[in-house]
Amino acid sequence: MRLWKWELQQLADETGLAITVCHLPPGTSKWNKIEHRLFAWISQNWRGKPLTSYAVILKLIAATTTERGLTVQCQLDTNLYPAGRKISDEEMAALSIQPDSFHGEWNYTILPRTTSIDNIIS
Repeated sequence: MRLWKWELQQLADETGLAITVCHLPPGTSKWNKIEHRLFAWISQNWRGKPLTSYAVILKLIAATTTERGLTVQCQLDTNLYPAGRKISDEEMAALSIQPDSFHGEWNYTILPRTTSIDNIIS
């Protein structure tokens, strides 16, 4: 959770954009509308097919559509990420997080810490 917020702060700083995050409360993903509209179709699409490689998985996911025409775009992230990265209390304190008035522990906005002229122009 700390690394997620820290990385979002890096993105906000880099782009100059405020990033609003709205998480579902723990244990409520079963009510997530996107999951219900899409993930069941992905599961049906690859049912009975051997998932032998990332390429096969991506192809099956990308070929998924719902009855209403919702489609999927996906790509494999081949970047290497260091394991075990810990975010210190000092790094967390330096984040520009503005909790939402409704369940600020789940919903918050991360504001860019600086705005450069390059971010304003682009």
